[in-house]
Amino acid sequence: MSDYPEPINNDDLALETARPKLKRPPLYRVLLLNDDYTTMEFVIDVLQSIFHHSEEKAAQIMMHVHQKGAGVCGVYTREVAETKVEQVVQYAQQNQHPLQCTMEPDSDSDGE
Repeated sequence: MSDYPEPINNDDLALETARPKLKRPPLYRVLLLNDDYTTMEFVIDVLQSIFHHSEEKAAQIMMHVHQKGAGVCGVYTREVAETKVEQVVQYAQQNQHPLQCTMEPDSDSDGE
């Protein structure tokens, strides 16, 4: 008999690493609302400067807002969406435009 313990045979051990199931944070759509006073050029400026859209994409979103009454600028986590809304409202006020911006839960993301 030996004084040393027998070596562990790893083939007999079932090791399971516990991976926590992380839930994705809920996402929110940031929307611009149409009004009769804000210029199309200013809306495009907002979409490019705050939401970083190309000129072409900004023009598409602006036309959607103009024709449908509202348009999605982007989908973000709650904190980012709130910040974007604040930036738009502040920028519009500084430039004397009544442009309104809001956010709503994104129905396409359920947090999973």
